Amino acid sequence: MSGFRTLDDVDVKDKRVLLRVDLNVPTDNGRVSDATRLERVMKTIIELSEKGGKVILLSHFGRPKGPDPKESLKQVAITLAYIIRKHIEFVPDCIGPKAQAAVARMKAGDIVCLENTRFHKGEEKNDPAFVAELAKLGDIWVNDAFSTAHRAHASTEGLGHVLPAYAGRSMQAELDALTKALEKPTHPVIAVVGGAKVSSKLDLLENLVSKVDALVIGGGMANTFLHAQGVNVGKSLCEKDLAPTAQRILEKAEAAKCAVILPIDAIVAHEFVAHAPWHACGLDGVPTDGMILDIGPKSVDRVRAAFDDAATVVWNGPLGAFEVAPFDRGTVQAARHAAGRTRDGLLISVAGGGDTVAALNHAGVAEDFTYISTAGGAFLEWMEGKPLPGVEVLRVK
Repeated sequence: MSGFRTLDDVDVKDKRVLLRVDLNVPTDNGRVSDATRLERVMKTIIELSEKGGKVILLSHFGRPKGPDPKESLKQVAITLAYIIRKHIEFVPDCIGPKAQAAVARMKAGDIVCLENTRFHKGEEKNDPAFVAELAKLGDIWVNDAFSTAHRAHASTEGLGHVLPAYAGRSMQAELDALTKALEKPTHPVIAVVGGAKVSSKLDLLENLVSKVDALVIGGGMANTFLHAQGVNVGKSLCEKDLAPTAQRILEKAEAAKCAVILPIDAIVAHEFVAHAPWHACGLDGVPTDGMILDIGPKSVDRVRAAFDDAATVVWNGPLGAFEVAPFDRGTVQAARHAAGRTRDGLLISVAGGGDTVAALNHAGVAEDFTYISTAGGAFLEWMEGKPLPGVEVLRVK
């Protein structure tokens, strides 16, 4: 991976490796309910351990206001040890005498998990004194938590300024995928942007129209663009006050020669409940008391055709109200088409964002995409063209 320092650039044998991972996983009654993030970092942990590094795990968990047993990483560390099939010693603090003693006892290949970094106010403040206390425990810092890279906290960015800094394998995979998708993509590039509101994705849309060859806009935000073009959207979710903004984005896209693909028909219902009576109609047939809840069959065909012309697809947000049947059909059909072309080696497909991952899992195709980012906010900020502190500190200067 050019431009960033990775584990290929360092010998970790007998070195104390402060490894920033994201162990902020969903739990239910103290038990880990979704281990996806743990599975993402296991490769880096095992590699560092097997190469003789002394692996010291750093992570936040939740939003504690100070030490709180309910926000402890102890149970997460137990689950992680089970997943990687290696012993992990849990340490009930991340700095100070207990942490220093545990690290001093370590032998090559050992793994310890330090307590929640957010138990200390210095973490989120990126306090130099807290950074210095953490740095006492390590010889190098490895960041394998892309999902926290948009935050300039002590363990996610500060350590990169005081210790030799490297990207872990999960971070490396994420940066490789996103570079291929937006920074150095194979053209033509199509971005799919869906979701409820234009207001939450203004920066994203503004950035994409100057980077991609075509932009598919779906979900509730498409209604705002349709309204801006004079289409009656009935009682659909629509930010009518943003019509001038939508029009400006369309004009910017035209100037950048970026084709904007909006729905040309819709699935309409009178209430947003599962299996509500619905019908497909052209945009001129949306009743004044109706709601657009998904793209229609002709729009799906148009999106599929756009995928057929593309070499790269970047996806953020569903095309309809996919959580409720039958308003999931547009998203599912488009996703399956992109997945099929990816399987055939005809498409590079990168997707991210919580709703997007949920929609692709719902469609049964998440495993078929080239890369799925679980990073949420960091993925969105990357697509918006914003520098991420936890990534910038890894760049080769």
